[in-house]
Amino acid sequence: MLYDQALLRRLTEVTGGSGDEGGARQVLIEVAQSLADEISVDHLGSVTMRKNGEGLGRHPRVMLSAHLDEITLMVKKIDSGGFLRLAQVGGFDPRTLPGQEVTVFGREPLLGVIASKPPHLSTPEERKHSQPLDELYVDLGLAEDRVRALVRVGDRLTVRRNTIDLAGGRMSGKAMDNRASVTALVICLEELCRLRFGADVYAVASAQEEIGAIGAMTAAFRIKPDLAIAIDVCHGEMPGVEKDRVVPLGKGPVVTLGPRIHPSLYRRLLDTAKRHRLPYQLGLSQGATGTDADTLQVVAMGIPTALVSIPLRYMHTSVETIVFSDVQNAGLLLAHLIADLNSEFVEGLTCY
Repeated sequence: MLYDQALLRRLTEVTGGSGDEGGARQVLIEVAQSLADEISVDHLGSVTMRKNGEGLGRHPRVMLSAHLDEITLMVKKIDSGGFLRLAQVGGFDPRTLPGQEVTVFGREPLLGVIASKPPHLSTPEERKHSQPLDELYVDLGLAEDRVRALVRVGDRLTVRRNTIDLAGGRMSGKAMDNRASVTALVICLEELCRLRFGADVYAVASAQEEIGAIGAMTAAFRIKPDLAIAIDVCHGEMPGVEKDRVVPLGKGPVVTLGPRIHPSLYRRLLDTAKRHRLPYQLGLSQGATGTDADTLQVVAMGIPTALVSIPLRYMHTSVETIVFSDVQNAGLLLAHLIADLNSEFVEGLTCY
């Protein structure tokens, strides 16, 4: 495939926090120019890549949604000495932050480190617990007056991390949640270039999912799709976590069943995977999925919605880890589902 690990590496190494997705958006638009019939950016910053189906008459509208934003940090306060205090945009685990290198996007990009009180200077009681976010700080190595000239409260920070290849087809880095799924969108569009299909496809890289799945909601109001599929990540197997809460890496994307998922669309995804001999796994959601699917389902009069997830280890850290074959197979599953759709099936989705 043309769009492979190199694209995912580019997408993960740029910055694009919630409401500030410009870096990732620029990379995606550049890549998608040759794959989509039309690319648009809405007022919230979501990117819609439309690919038109064949044939006359009304085409079913299929919306795919994978969020483009990543979790980031903001400058909350500038302390005496020029040290920066932090606030979150999305859900970082503060236990993973001490010792990380960061870029502060002030009046110019500044390099810094996230630091905390060393154990030698901590009390025995303090050493028993990890330090919360409000006890961490960023050291830029600059004098206080210089920091105040270059940095303002509200400026964004992101962890500096190069994406690396591990053994077994694994890749590890920041922002795999959810740039892995955005890469799956691109793979889907690329595969559709080789397939015949009658639906109009709206592949959306949605903004602001990490703070409420807002971009998917506004995009769906604009597109008015007949059906929607959210693509996100789910928890992959890792030490210390019960097997029934995680799924293996490398055994295919996860197709979710639950009360927020339209059962006919769920079954159609399974049938498509079996027919095209694509690996897949089953997932169960007891209520809200915590993804774009939750908001897509309730837009306007309701949209039949499904969820496809890519297994990922160490979610919301700077070493999120996936197997790239799961990304590829997610993209292929979406493309073949679209190619296999017909008007009769889509019209039947109005009833359970």
